[in-house]
Amino acid sequence: MDAVRVALLREVLDGTEWIEATRRFAGSLRTAVTPHGGGLLLVGTPGYEPWHLAAHLDDEAAWSGLPELSPTLVRHRVPGTAPAHLAVGLGRLAAAGRGATLLVVPREAPDAGLLDRVHDPRRNGATVLALDSGDHDLHTLAHDALTTAPPRPETAATPGPRTGRKAPDTPALDPAPALDLDTAQHLVSAAAGENTHPTSRRGRLRDRLARLAESLAAPPPPRW
Repeated sequence: MDAVRVALLREVLDGTEWIEATRRFAGSLRTAVTPHGGGLLLVGTPGYEPWHLAAHLDDEAAWSGLPELSPTLVRHRVPGTAPAHLAVGLGRLAAAGRGATLLVVPREAPDAGLLDRVHDPRRNGATVLALDSGDHDLHTLAHDALTTAPPRPETAATPGPRTGRKAPDTPALDPAPALDLDTAQHLVSAAAGENTHPTSRRGRLRDRLARLAESLAAPPPPRW
């Protein structure tokens, strides 16, 4: 049903810059992760773990035939009973270097401790991406970022969301409403799985629809 939800979200947001912005950020994610790279690490804050984004990216990795999109969820606190794939602590960030990609998704402003830990992989050559509400310190560390809040009226020369890179001049669109973090995660993860090579898009779409139908009929046990 996520595919249906994303289609409805895109219909509602048609005419704003959010569709292009989330697809552009998904393209940055797709470019950063490579089949022989250091993997995709996903981290939130002590009060918020991006479980749903981890699950959606894991599904997109399977549906699109791009295993490099499957993330490792890095956790601030790991319960002793956690299974292996959910028992990765913050120490994993210090080990991340060139070829790795770190996607930071905080619901609240990241504290100094998390920013310090993000700085380590950044310094070691990892690509850092941020999906948040516009934290200046985090964006300073990020190679690219997607902000879920629209620009403030007094500073907004062009309607639409702010990103970590300067956007090229585009035709004026309708003013973009604020986008909640959960909706942004749905749109970004879906777009990451859709950005396939043109020659294979139709075949991949058929495969994805077939898998979606199978999952609706007999859903597999959840991984996350």
